[in-house]
Amino acid sequence: MNELSYKDNLTDMAKKSGTFTHYRTCNLCEAMCGVEIEVVDDEIKSIKGDKQDPFSKGYICPKATGLQDIYKDPDRLTKPVKKTVDGWEEISWKAAFDLVEEKIEALQEQHGVDALGVYQGNPNVHSLGAMLFGPNFIRSLKTRNRFSATSVDQLPHHYASQFMIGHMSMIPVPDINRTQFFLCMGANPVVSNGSLMSAGGMPQKMKDLRARGGKIVVVDPRRTETADKSDQHLFIKPGADVYLLAAMIHVLFEEGKVQSLSDIYEHEEGLQEMFQAYSPESTQKLTGIDPQAVKRLVADFCEAESAVCYGRMGLSTQEHGVLCQWMINLINILTGNFDKEGGAMFPSPAFDTVGMSGRGTYKKFNRWQSAVRNLPEFGGELPVAAMAEDILAGGIKGMLTVAGNPVLSTPNGNQLEKALESMEFMVSIDIYINETTKYADVILPPATGLENDHYDVVFHTLAIHNQAKYSEALFDPQPGAMKDWEILKALAKRFSKQSLSQKLQDPFMTPETMLDGGFKRSNNNLSVKKLKKEPHGVDLGPHKPVLQDRIYTDSGKVDLAPSLFVDQLKKLSLDQGEDGLVLIGRRLLRSNNSWMHNSLRLVKGRDMCTLLIHPEDAAQRAIENQQEVEVSSRVGKVRIKAEISEEVMQGVVSIPHGWGHNRKGTQWKIAEEHAGVSINDLTDDQFVDPISGNAAFSGVKVEVA
Repeated sequence: MNELSYKDNLTDMAKKSGTFTHYRTCNLCEAMCGVEIEVVDDEIKSIKGDKQDPFSKGYICPKATGLQDIYKDPDRLTKPVKKTVDGWEEISWKAAFDLVEEKIEALQEQHGVDALGVYQGNPNVHSLGAMLFGPNFIRSLKTRNRFSATSVDQLPHHYASQFMIGHMSMIPVPDINRTQFFLCMGANPVVSNGSLMSAGGMPQKMKDLRARGGKIVVVDPRRTETADKSDQHLFIKPGADVYLLAAMIHVLFEEGKVQSLSDIYEHEEGLQEMFQAYSPESTQKLTGIDPQAVKRLVADFCEAESAVCYGRMGLSTQEHGVLCQWMINLINILTGNFDKEGGAMFPSPAFDTVGMSGRGTYKKFNRWQSAVRNLPEFGGELPVAAMAEDILAGGIKGMLTVAGNPVLSTPNGNQLEKALESMEFMVSIDIYINETTKYADVILPPATGLENDHYDVVFHTLAIHNQAKYSEALFDPQPGAMKDWEILKALAKRFSKQSLSQKLQDPFMTPETMLDGGFKRSNNNLSVKKLKKEPHGVDLGPHKPVLQDRIYTDSGKVDLAPSLFVDQLKKLSLDQGEDGLVLIGRRLLRSNNSWMHNSLRLVKGRDMCTLLIHPEDAAQRAIENQQEVEVSSRVGKVRIKAEISEEVMQGVVSIPHGWGHNRKGTQWKIAEEHAGVSINDLTDDQFVDPISGNAAFSGVKVEVA
């Protein structure tokens, strides 16, 4: 193609007729699927998978159609609004910025800079503008009371990477395209298409794996959609994965299956003794897995030409999430499957956030703590499980939320509602008046996905194959609208008095110029200009071993036994817990976050928000299928329809996350009509990983009546 972008290279006839095809990356989840959007007279006629996309190769899931629904949503805010005694009132951007600046400065002057709390939701990492301009704005506020969706999600992965390799973002990714044995724990990639493993088209990749003679084993308390497509499924009691992983490491040493390690690893000595007590026999009652099945699993893993162990939400969001991710890395390392083709590998992204940030992240831990429980800071943030209690304790007087709905997405949502009601001032950057933003005094709505250019800053660093793709905006924002990066940049300019932000205050600094700068610092020949000429994306090849040049610890070696993890391992108990029902979540194909629930095509049909319960557990409680039941925990209770199924193991019940649109004061009609219940009205803010403070959603004790 010539020097023009593909968007400018449309034929004159297509431009005049108003009919053309737009290519972009779907940004509604981590999978980075390429989409082909047919547009006629500025109306979207169809959204299909882009078969020319080298990464997803034509695959899309039903969520992709939600791109147009969010864009066309009549409930979406397009102008700033202010809360008044008579309801919400539209105001100008200048008036909104003036009010935010005045109120936050007054609040921090009166109570101190830490009197402002900040919460950043998951959609931030799906936005180019938010990723590039958000950090500078947050720093300009100077508060230490910063929280995000990280600590209800992947924080244990960051701990494992930081303390073992020296960088929180050096997260290994399964080389799913080349592995011969895939051990999948607490994850459902057939539905998620990968999580911290961007893998658009995962169902086909699993077929390909088995077709080349490979094997897939799933370990999960629920027989998931991924388990249905696997060679073997092992039920495990929720929260017991740490004991299974410890037993596997025990077997590796006991049966002499540990591979010789290179000199880039340190502290191997003593590992065998650490795991001596965790035999498959001693852990059986805790896991519910037969010892012979554990030994066979280890044997199959070691006998495969290549193998990889992968654990996600079910392991991260449990009581011992950090230990789980540490042990997963150990298993991949001790079997010779770390930084190796077909094992756990590291992407080489064109925009290299790891290489650009370097060694500095190694020290960002426990520099300050939460007010009530002294939970540790990590990477500049506190665990969100502490947010509500710290507000109620009086330390946080005002709140800023950015693209987040923590009332539905963090533990003990009812407690957080009470906390938000007490705010002296609250501002939200969001496109909806939802269960959280309804408490705001001012809402600043950014332009939505199809109105923005896009490049996945985060998910290319977690992709199963190296690729780069820049998507230009399909539609211009509505007159007077602002993009998220413009909002964040404008606010940073008002709050920052330091030279740190002067470069970003440059009127010519845009996401494009920042991306180009990142490409140059990452030492590659790419640029936004070049990527614009490749609307389907650029294939940068499979992963290659890179670990030796990307270790950021002080010693320059991978630490196999960080003292923080070893000390917690010593505290593990082999005593069996109490009997009773425990709660787990589940991922739905047509749902990812609460902000997708105002799309009719994504929520229509049968009720998706149900309580899965095993037939034996239902019979003991005289519960019939589709009967409404009451589920209660230490912190709350909900009423929900029971769905009796052998899909979950006995003693386990499951509710999908992200629902609960039955609270008064919200303004998204379709979501309210398909309300469901919030699993986080049951999850316990006091039930956290003792190392990181990450929320432990899996294994919450409940009663069903």
